Amino acid sequence: MVARGRVLVLSGAGLSTESGIPDYRGAAGSLRKHTPMTYQEFVDSPDARRRYWARSHLGWRTIARARPNDGHRAVAALRAAGHLSGVITQNVDGLHQAAGTSDAVELHGSLDRVVCLDCGRTSPREELDRRLRAANPSFEGEATRINPDGDVDLDEGQVRGFRVVGCADCGSGVLKPDVVFFGENVPPERVRRCYRLVDQSRALLVLGSSLTVMSGLRFVRHAAKAGKPVLIVNRGQTRGDACATVRVDLPLGRALTDLVAQLAGSGLSGTGLPGAASTAGPVPPG
Repeated sequence: MVARGRVLVLSGAGLSTESGIPDYRGAAGSLRKHTPMTYQEFVDSPDARRRYWARSHLGWRTIARARPNDGHRAVAALRAAGHLSGVITQNVDGLHQAAGTSDAVELHGSLDRVVCLDCGRTSPREELDRRLRAANPSFEGEATRINPDGDVDLDEGQVRGFRVVGCADCGSGVLKPDVVFFGENVPPERVRRCYRLVDQSRALLVLGSSLTVMSGLRFVRHAAKAGKPVLIVNRGQTRGDACATVRVDLPLGRALTDLVAQLAGSGLSGTGLPGAASTAGPVPPG
């Protein structure tokens, strides 16, 4: 399937677990112990924003240090070799871009940008990090676990004295990471762009996503409805399994690295992924 080209990748948090960033819903997923900030809570509550920024201020250090793993590098290699028509990622960690896939569509935004909810100014996360360090010189909370949304678990006592800063441009605006929070909608133009990528592709390859939320699942359903092959590689079941032509349960780094090597060496046909199992009829050749 991949060898014939025009394959669109849709990646999720499972692709970044080998870089030390946990997923939400896997066996050790953070949703078992962590409730992500919702958009409404963030905009309505100064205390909620203080809690988010204190936790995220520490979590950002781990996200910023994370490096692409074999899976990210394999996707970049497949894109460079012309096998992929595009990449959509549900991740907000920037690791696809760091691996060389500069045109990956960030469906849920990126933690390395900050936006002012009042004036709309977008600024680098590094700038905010410097300002928060200056405003909180003695803040040395101990992070117990990093979460996929970039924050960590902190005791409320560590959060209480944290100082939040406003927009450096307008002076009073509320700053928010340029990511889609739970309860917030993906910008419509970004959604339309992703649908266009699905329409222009020959097949869809899902990597490391449980497809639990509709923001990613809709593209799988759209591809399946159009009769395009859907290959899902994920540890554990997904909400999109009924749409899958092929379903594979393998570690992503190993599976994708093997795929790149096989495609480079043998002009492989079929999926190229060991352990692939058809769930919806025969696999189209190549």
